Amino acid sequence: MSAHRRKTTATGHRLSRRRRLGRTLLITGCALAVMAGGGAWYLYRDLASSIGSSKALEGAEKSKYGDVNVLLMGLDSRKDQNGEDLPDDVLDKLHAGSSDIGGYNANTLILLHVPGDGSPAKAFSIPRDDFVDIPGHGKDKIKKAYGFAKEKRQEQLVAQGVGDRRQLEREGREAGRKAEIETVRNFLGVPIDHFAELNLAGFYHLADALGGVPVCLNKPVKDRYSGADFPAGPQTLNGQQSLAFVRQRHGLARGDLDRTKRQQAFLAGATKKLNSAGTFTDPVKLMKLIDAAKQDVVTDEGWDLLSFVKQAKNLSGGKVQFTTLPIEGFGRNHGEDINVVDDMKIKRLIAEQIGPKASPSPSPSDAPGAASAPAAPSAPSGRPSSPPASSESPAPTSASGSTDGGGIPCVD
Repeated sequence: MSAHRRKTTATGHRLSRRRRLGRTLLITGCALAVMAGGGAWYLYRDLASSIGSSKALEGAEKSKYGDVNVLLMGLDSRKDQNGEDLPDDVLDKLHAGSSDIGGYNANTLILLHVPGDGSPAKAFSIPRDDFVDIPGHGKDKIKKAYGFAKEKRQEQLVAQGVGDRRQLEREGREAGRKAEIETVRNFLGVPIDHFAELNLAGFYHLADALGGVPVCLNKPVKDRYSGADFPAGPQTLNGQQSLAFVRQRHGLARGDLDRTKRQQAFLAGATKKLNSAGTFTDPVKLMKLIDAAKQDVVTDEGWDLLSFVKQAKNLSGGKVQFTTLPIEGFGRNHGEDINVVDDMKIKRLIAEQIGPKASPSPSPSDAPGAASAPAAPSAPSGRPSSPPASSESPAPTSASGSTDGGGIPCVD
């Protein structure tokens, strides 16, 4: 064989090997892509089929122009989704006392608005003691709508002869969700497209699944009621510490209003951790997060969580603006402290911030015997002495402010 032919044959063998190698890499890459896609789809189906599902939003009005409004509800309940008491060892870690405490108050209410045009998301915290109209009940603290409706529905079922505890719990909670959502929707004057309900243990499990949540405190705190015991400055809290952080109100200058700031800071830290820790691309971390969701989260039926998770990656870039809705002062109702609010002002503020400009409809009339806004609000015992000025709108705070702890807002 001539030298030229040997050279040509060798070149052909090398090209053939390269082609085979190229085909092998291509096939392998395609197989990995299919496996990865199949894995992602499996995880999504697993989450969608296992997470608690509710029909509380069935037939509800939806937002327009691609906007999405999500109501985040945190229940102050020491029970699981079946109404069973949380295990004693979990209660000990939560520093939350007996399972008889707390009831079914919605102590955390945050409306997350995700604009359809890609502009920054906004989150509005509703103070839990705001005195508002609760459909079918009259005026009371907004947090109580859930528990009132749950108890009423369970009483109806018992009168009909239903004795199964799980059925009573399931249908009672559905009534509670519908009532809380309707109360918030009427108060704010905007549609609610989706909701996520988290029980008390959810904060613990979420922080644990994320490997800790970063927060920042302006000064050291120590509170025996919640178990909060933290130094000043930036720090990462584990699950048990995170729950103490979001529950503390004793020892804070503005009580519940400062606790609302804690909840916002926790969400800012959690979303930042989601992004920085690579949770969406790490199968192990993602599985822990999904397992946590299965234990503690209930969402509306039909919510495309996979699409929203993709949006959540963008939300975790520190671009969410947090606002606490304003109150006019403080009052008393049947021996309880309340926040006096101006319904019309709230609706106008929300319309200006997130909705098409529209005149809000008149608020429902006060229930007979309900407390009215005092002319000169005074602070009952345990309440802040200086309520926010009623003439001022709340200033939004970004999750990535300049004077903070590495992208996390510092709070009291």
